Amino acid sequence: MRAKKWLLTLLTVIVVLSVLSACGSANSNAGNGNANAGAGGGEASGEPSTEPITLTFFDKNTGDKFDNAVAAEITKRTGVTIEIQQPTGNPTEKLNLMLASDDLPDLIMFERSSDLVTKYIESGAIVPLNELIEKYGPNVTEMYGDVLNKTRYKDGKNYYLSNWYGLENEPVFGFNMRKDIVKELAPSKAEGGEPFTAGEFKQLLADFKAKYPQIDGKETIALTMDGENFGGTFGTFKGMFGLMPFYENEDKLQFDVKNPKYREMILYMNDLFRAGLMDKEWAINKRQVWEQKLATGTVFSTTGAYWDAGAANTILKKDRGEESQLFPYKVVADGVDPAKTTYGGRSSLGWDAITITKKNKDPERTMQLIDFLASEEGQYLLMWGIEGQHWDLKDGKHVPRPETLQGFKDDWNAYTKETGIRKWTWFIKNGAGKDGTPYDLPGRYERQAVDKMALKNLSDTVYDSAIYEGLGPQGGTPEALNEQKVNDIVKQALTKAVMAKSADEANGIFDKMLSDMKAAGDEKVEAIYTENYKTRSELWQ
Repeated sequence: MRAKKWLLTLLTVIVVLSVLSACGSANSNAGNGNANAGAGGGEASGEPSTEPITLTFFDKNTGDKFDNAVAAEITKRTGVTIEIQQPTGNPTEKLNLMLASDDLPDLIMFERSSDLVTKYIESGAIVPLNELIEKYGPNVTEMYGDVLNKTRYKDGKNYYLSNWYGLENEPVFGFNMRKDIVKELAPSKAEGGEPFTAGEFKQLLADFKAKYPQIDGKETIALTMDGENFGGTFGTFKGMFGLMPFYENEDKLQFDVKNPKYREMILYMNDLFRAGLMDKEWAINKRQVWEQKLATGTVFSTTGAYWDAGAANTILKKDRGEESQLFPYKVVADGVDPAKTTYGGRSSLGWDAITITKKNKDPERTMQLIDFLASEEGQYLLMWGIEGQHWDLKDGKHVPRPETLQGFKDDWNAYTKETGIRKWTWFIKNGAGKDGTPYDLPGRYERQAVDKMALKNLSDTVYDSAIYEGLGPQGGTPEALNEQKVNDIVKQALTKAVMAKSADEANGIFDKMLSDMKAAGDEKVEAIYTENYKTRSELWQ
């Protein structure tokens, strides 16, 4: 009997100790689990998980598959495979359809200035990133710095991370002209450094048409534009006239078209059109058609950012020689200080907006991926490729391999697609890394002839446009509808005015546009612009 009691007591003690041990283990695991919540099975040390996971990504810039060397290296280092969901077509239409149908991928890249970003925020389709950045984004915090403060939504939260952020003194728009023909017709200005006047530019276009009515049996075009890039077309001419995103009239911020110089600009464009120096089809040119026209060598000049003509320039260089490419030049309107032209509006807050949607089942793991790509290591992987394959580290500096540089010189687009270098421009920062080498290998390490001309002719036109962004009314308000109506009126009227049959007709269209804008409630919108601008100016100062 005594032995049975002793055995029963021993068993009871063992059970109690087992329960206590299990509880202690559970509590310990719970503590570690909080440190790695949603991290896809990461170690208790807090190191990012590399367990395989697939994320869907709508990238408005490309529909190419995530299957090149850089993509494979990203997956190797993070465990993440990305399924690109942007097929051919209009990204804006598809983004609107996705929002309406609630059929969302894990990640979306928007154009940062698009009102779609606000629509997605207001609908709850994308999630705030602040807590995710705090827990899983040390590199994001370090690299983005004050940009995170400036890109907050009105509720104080960050809903996206931009790319190409940080201001650098890099030109944007310019009048891109075939240098070989400039050397024939205006040799003193072919090498840049001295701008063309408005009159000289018109004469240059006329001289081209007179000397080259046809090239290779095809009718030539003195000046064409990408009809789908309304901002690039008018932005180039605005730069010529020193116009800013808004007209600052005393203490008010008004629509840019109310600046008296804007009317001068439209009349100048109309003069070129009526003189037969502008492509009659400019307003309906699809981007692909525009690029095809440039690549034929029958076009002398075009508007837009100097890199917009990159694909056509590759073909022109191959078929006709380096100087047959479209090089960026500055044209200055009468009465405008050449140093006060505004071709180079660049936002220090970036170009695109990358977001995590509410349908993402593992936002923590997604932020870990983002943090890697945003880090200096990630930047060099995205923009330089793989160490030992595309570049080497020598004396503490990144040094590209000669074949890598040559690949971009031979065919930029093809080499990017083949290797993945500079293909995925996610979370890209402008400027240089800690060793002084630029993050953007193909764009900044060895400047090509076209780039050098842009720097020479247009560097003094660069300004930070960030202060003017997102000043409009809140989506869904009556003023937002007013703004949309006004913008539609402006776009349609400006196109008609440029193609008017006479200067008087162009003036009449412009006058009616101003009247229609007023009837559509432009002053209500401008009051919001002004108030938001004042508030932001005070906050940023």
